[in-house]
Amino acid sequence: MPSPPLSSPRLNDEFAIRAVDVTKSYGTSAALVYALRHVTLDVRHGERVALLGKSGSGKSTLLNLLGGVDRPTEGGLQVAGRDLDRLPSRELARFRSASVGMIFQSFNLISSRTALQNVELPMIFAGRPPRERRIEARRALEAVGLGTRLSHRPAELSGGESQRVAIARALANRPAILLADEPTGNLDTITTGEVMTLILDHVARHAATLILVTHDEELAGACTDRVIRLKDGQLLP
Repeated sequence: MPSPPLSSPRLNDEFAIRAVDVTKSYGTSAALVYALRHVTLDVRHGERVALLGKSGSGKSTLLNLLGGVDRPTEGGLQVAGRDLDRLPSRELARFRSASVGMIFQSFNLISSRTALQNVELPMIFAGRPPRERRIEARRALEAVGLGTRLSHRPAELSGGESQRVAIARALANRPAILLADEPTGNLDTITTGEVMTLILDHVARHAATLILVTHDEELAGACTDRVIRLKDGQLLP
């Protein structure tokens, strides 16, 4: 089924994210599995939103669609003024590098690369020159308290330090939209507070939009403006 058209965004459009009847399914027509069903959602610029739900509820699937990692099977999806359901693959990759920062629970660092090199990666894909990349990566790591760990590889870092590298990488291009998938799920209480402070500081400084996937009701209530709940791939009223 073709995606429904979304109105062309204006520069002052109030919505950073607009999802209209978005569905994501896998498999063949004889055995379809639905990860998301008919999700319609608006998020304003600068809004901080938490996505809550049990494992398998569709939270991470929705986050991957918003980040341009995957495409909806049906429906219209507009993020940062771009129609992601219609964007060619090359432009979609450029969008991911320039407009969206993603933070994962598992960090997703490349084990053979140093902290500095890991943070440089999104800037490479964004086409920024080498000297500029190194300066910005160093600045991002210093901002998260890792200025003395630039040459360390992931195996030489603690869990909290690895998550800080992942945050620095996500923020290196100063994204307008920050997507965080259980960013504190493997961290202790003190490190959780430090990590969320880093994320919220970026959101406040750059008027960025935050989508936070979490199981933690208390964290969601303390760090976001609105909580959205999912169950079986659908938004709960």
